[in-house]
Amino acid sequence: MATSTPEVMDSLAPSTPGRWSFGHVTVEHVDSGPLTLSRDDHGLLVQHSLTPADLSERLVAGVTASIQDADFGQDEFELTMVGLVRSTVDGALEAWTTYYRNSLNELLDGSADFAPIHEKAQELVRGSVLDLGSCFGFFPLRLAKAGMNVTATDIHPGTMILLDAVAPELGIDIKTLICDAGEVPAPDKSVDTVTAIHLLEHVDNEVGEKVIAQALRIARQRVVIAVPFEDEATACHGHIRTFDLESLRVVGEKTGVPYEVFEHHGGWLVLDAQ
Repeated sequence: MATSTPEVMDSLAPSTPGRWSFGHVTVEHVDSGPLTLSRDDHGLLVQHSLTPADLSERLVAGVTASIQDADFGQDEFELTMVGLVRSTVDGALEAWTTYYRNSLNELLDGSADFAPIHEKAQELVRGSVLDLGSCFGFFPLRLAKAGMNVTATDIHPGTMILLDAVAPELGIDIKTLICDAGEVPAPDKSVDTVTAIHLLEHVDNEVGEKVIAQALRIARQRVVIAVPFEDEATACHGHIRTFDLESLRVVGEKTGVPYEVFEHHGGWLVLDAQ
């Protein structure tokens, strides 16, 4: 019996100006009004009146606040975010470059919600860096912009393809690697620091232990891990477990290496890989 292969989204594929669709999600730009989400028999319709100046990582908080639908999962959230970018600015590369440039500027000037986390992570890294689960790659871009030797990694090919396309538009030289964070094709002790910034909340405990084992294998000096502190895992962001300081200490103890745990806009675990 033949089976169909699931369609893979190409975030750089051509689309109709002001409208973007993939699967059952359609995002439309309208002349005015707030961001709205509605469902019918045809799927999910998102309408908005964003301008190019509105395109940045700050949209994550805005979209999250707009969701009043218990069935709104990670896939729909991610498709909505892609659609907002693509339906606001004509041209795929132009749209994504706008989104990346705005986001990176806000992260660097401290106005983005995630800025304190990236600032602290940059303080903690030493030497060359391999970042696990980079997603859009804003943290590796930050380090590369500062002149550091950094490699971004992610399990999703589309995010690394997008990063490869946009980085030259931003004048930033960065290396990318498509891989599972639990099976990284990098030699032992091949970089100074391995980072996992808001990654562990997306995977279960067993996978998380594999990720940390890989990070310790690859790092020459240290592993830097950051997680959010949440009362309940945010499903639309793909979170499946929560952390607090005590649970981070347990993770640190299991590694058998010296470690430090502290709180700063969430939780941090720094492992000594030497």
